[in-house]
Amino acid sequence: MSDETPTIAQALLSVYDKSGIVDFARKLEQHGVRILSTGGTAQFLRENGIDVTLVQDVTGFPEMLDGRVKTLHPAVHAGILARRDRDDHGRQLEEHGIPSIDLVAINLYPFEKTAESGARFDDCIEQIDIGGPAMLRSAAKNHAAVTVVSDPSDYDAVIREITSTGGTSPKLRLALAAKAFSLTARYDIAIGNYLSQAESGSETLPARLLISYPLELSLRYGENPHQPAALYGSFLRSFEKLHGKELSYNNIADIDAATALIDEFDSPAAAIIKHTNPCGCATADSVLDAYKLALSTDQVSSFGGIVVVNREIDIRLAQLLNEMFFEVIIAPGFADDAYGILQRKRDRRLIRRSGGQPSRKGRITSVKNAYLYQFDDSEPFDESSWRVVTHRTPNDGEMQALRFAWRVVRHVKSNAIVYADAKQTLGIGAGQMSRVDAASIAVMKAANAGLALQNSVMASDAFFPFADGMLEAVRAGSRAIIQPGGSVRDEEVIAAADEHDIAMIFTGTRHFKH
Repeated sequence: MSDETPTIAQALLSVYDKSGIVDFARKLEQHGVRILSTGGTAQFLRENGIDVTLVQDVTGFPEMLDGRVKTLHPAVHAGILARRDRDDHGRQLEEHGIPSIDLVAINLYPFEKTAESGARFDDCIEQIDIGGPAMLRSAAKNHAAVTVVSDPSDYDAVIREITSTGGTSPKLRLALAAKAFSLTARYDIAIGNYLSQAESGSETLPARLLISYPLELSLRYGENPHQPAALYGSFLRSFEKLHGKELSYNNIADIDAATALIDEFDSPAAAIIKHTNPCGCATADSVLDAYKLALSTDQVSSFGGIVVVNREIDIRLAQLLNEMFFEVIIAPGFADDAYGILQRKRDRRLIRRSGGQPSRKGRITSVKNAYLYQFDDSEPFDESSWRVVTHRTPNDGEMQALRFAWRVVRHVKSNAIVYADAKQTLGIGAGQMSRVDAASIAVMKAANAGLALQNSVMASDAFFPFADGMLEAVRAGSRAIIQPGGSVRDEEVIAAADEHDIAMIFTGTRHFKH
């Protein structure tokens, strides 16, 4: 890589996102840089007093096909790609009257945003940029001499170096080139995934998994201090950290689990998460009451966890939250007086959530030299597929409790057992190798919290391979059970339920969560 700082005499600016472009162009102009531009960008710059030369005046060829063809021309790409250390390249530019282009500032048509909006197929196709990626790649390839700017957030860094030295440093040009190639790679992957899905249908797994996520957040470390880590993608787009320390790897995993659980409920709800498992969850007439119920499930485990609610936090709830140590508190909003209380603890993260998470998105897990990919387990429940398999049918109160428990249990690590009533979890058994152990631990948790399981319901994320796990619920006092069914011993489990006058529903859907 050259150590030189070449002078920037001519810049090509052609951007869809025009934020900051006028100020950038004006400062380039002040440093004697000639501005080339196209179409809407040229018009926008001229309206703001910038002297612009149209690309078509350089190419001698007008824009055509509704702007589809404007920069795909040798006079553009030769000016970008010519090596400044090659005399023969310089002679060829001079022979054909092509001026060199020393800086290229391009951002692309918003294909991803258009596709995510649910726009018509033809409208998405029109947002596939062709000339933009070609110019970015040309400039990035020739970064020894050309500065390529693909992100408006880099305008200031470029201007600072030009102001200081008259050009840009090799280090900056290399970093910007890497960023440009990463952008075009992600852009092409997004288009490829979209077209593959259009061909095969949204319910079909991709034949080739194409992954390209931008670095969103550098993290201090991963699950443990000796593991380097970072967040890639756009996860934080739905969250705003208002206060507290930077988010950790484990915080982000817990935030994902917490918000997935709270999205199960339309009524006021609260949940407390620890190591991605619910310590407690509840619904009530207010999030204040829901929080009290959720905390009562397992106050000991809740210490140092994450709280999420689906309504604004007022001063009364803030005062209660302040009595307990929580790493993160997530809400759609914080009343001013509530925020004033909660931000007194310097390290606690306060997160404002701006919206729900889209459903039916792919979820990726890495294994050695490969990735596992599946659709998210977030589809709404279809009660029409549920079957009462026992002599006794759940009464209305039990049915409400079963619905609540079934919403919670799919967010508990397997093997998972949840005891609940119609509004709150009473005992949770998570992540056990044996289902009967998960049931026993849930009973123990309820006893430790002083919560009675008499007339409660039980939810199991997968079938009972034997009747013993179900009999734990009977001994605890549960009166109704919800589970997927599907065991070779289902008839044995049903018979045991009938013997103890237990109502049981088979949903037909398993909710393993590893």
